Amino acid sequence: MNSKYDIIIVGGGAAGFFSAINIVENNPKLKVAILERGKEVLTKVRISGGGRCNVTHACFVPNDLVKFYPRGEKELRGPFHQFCSGDTIEWFEKHGVELKIEDDGRMFPVSNSSQTIIDCFLSSVKKLGIDVLTGQSVQSLFKSTEYWKVETNHEVFACKKLIMTTGSNPKVWEMLHDLGHSIVDPVPSLFTFNIKDVRIKDLMGVSALASVKVKNSKLEASGPLLITHWGMSGPGILRLSAWGARELFNKNYQFAIQVNWLHDQTFEETYNLLKELKLEHSKKTVSKKSPFEFPNRLWESIVLASAITAETKWADLTKNQLDSLTNQLTNAEFQVNGKSTFKEEFVTAGGIDLKEVNFKTMESKILPTLYLAGEIVNIDAITGGFNFQNAWTSGFIVANSVSGISD
Repeated sequence: MNSKYDIIIVGGGAAGFFSAINIVENNPKLKVAILERGKEVLTKVRISGGGRCNVTHACFVPNDLVKFYPRGEKELRGPFHQFCSGDTIEWFEKHGVELKIEDDGRMFPVSNSSQTIIDCFLSSVKKLGIDVLTGQSVQSLFKSTEYWKVETNHEVFACKKLIMTTGSNPKVWEMLHDLGHSIVDPVPSLFTFNIKDVRIKDLMGVSALASVKVKNSKLEASGPLLITHWGMSGPGILRLSAWGARELFNKNYQFAIQVNWLHDQTFEETYNLLKELKLEHSKKTVSKKSPFEFPNRLWESIVLASAITAETKWADLTKNQLDSLTNQLTNAEFQVNGKSTFKEEFVTAGGIDLKEVNFKTMESKILPTLYLAGEIVNIDAITGGFNFQNAWTSGFIVANSVSGISD
């Protein structure tokens, strides 16, 4: 059986739904279908942000927003000038969903539930008459001069324009590769570091604003660092993993990091500060109270790691001990041995080569009438609502490009 549509979207996730809704809102005459291989749609939306859905980020200047994308920074500048985070807020408001900004800039539905976003999308596609077909796993793609043929495990579909929003799906990448596209090999991005080290052994849950460098490399990032039972996590580490996705993959996730627990304070500044503390608090016990803005438990651990006993007074610190303490504070070295996936939010670096996409229209430069949105292309972002913003922006541009089809 041949089911005919004007436009078929493969992939029932954020980018797929956003494209579909905007297409039919632009041009209600179009017959549009979303094909999803799973039993459910919008699964990533459901689990994002701990089930609250981190819709976007309160960064409203395109040239600032692009800086959160380790891959895609240059390419997204134009698209973000067409549809940015402010437009996302307005779009959802128009569709009955109010968003709120949290202290760290992340934006969520006021309801604090991803179900609000899912309901918004599901009711919109229903109202607009968009067919959502689940359990449809694409087996092959064929392009003639006039139309696309999309064969699934159940039936054969035909359409004039095809939109792929399948995210990190190796099978789809392979199909598009066979049709002439170059695929940048996918590697994990946004992961946490496995570290076994006596200094952090019993500090699970402790957090500090730190800067982290990968030893013998240019990779560095800063932000809150969270100690976990398997090692280190938190925005600072995730940022580093995103920017270093490829380099750390090549190191087989075996490398050393240097942590500055005082964020941007230098060795010299810290040494001088400790000398002042030595005079000021001469009679007090060093390990008793953290003089810095991080928890006492972490301070105690750093003091012990500097070969200073729990009873030592500030006045009794030797030059060697001061040196050692300064080093543990500003340049503590830890050995990373493997990685762990960050929650269920699996993000990969890789996908369709950015040189093969026209970012004014999101149309493939290799296969005319094929459009690409979301993470199927080699674009990814750090955590904080940025990956969704890429889905909304690319979906919006695709919709504008394809909705002018004549009957």
